[in-house]
Amino acid sequence: MNTVLYFHPNGTAYETRAYTKTDIAQLVADRGLQCLTSTDRQFDFWFSPSTQPCQRGANRTATELLLATTNFTAKSVPLLRGCVVVATHDADGDLDGLSWAQLDLLVRRNCSLTKRDERVINRRIARDSRRQRPVVEP
Repeated sequence: MNTVLYFHPNGTAYETRAYTKTDIAQLVADRGLQCLTSTDRQFDFWFSPSTQPCQRGANRTATELLLATTNFTAKSVPLLRGCVVVATHDADGDLDGLSWAQLDLLVRRNCSLTKRDERVINRRIARDSRRQRPVVEP
């Protein structure tokens, strides 16, 4: 069983299954699937650089988890947008499911974020959201 985590843009996280990259592409619901890997090469963050209006907003939960598992700082971590899937890979680089130990590790790392990190991410997301609002002319 290939258990992966699916992060919805509204902050909700689901545990689901994916067996291939095509399954992940369907979960993310877009083309141009891209992947970032954690510093310890244990976790893969799958996302799509979407231009759809409903997927332009930053995915705070996934972005914070990426920050917690990489060497990015709160100022430099890429703002992940839309739906994001977190999985892992086997020794051959093929998609693999997350183990219970890996799920626990993700929780521990996410709890390691500081209040400062959270404030910086909140400011960046708010700034990004303001930039994406359509300009209404009087």
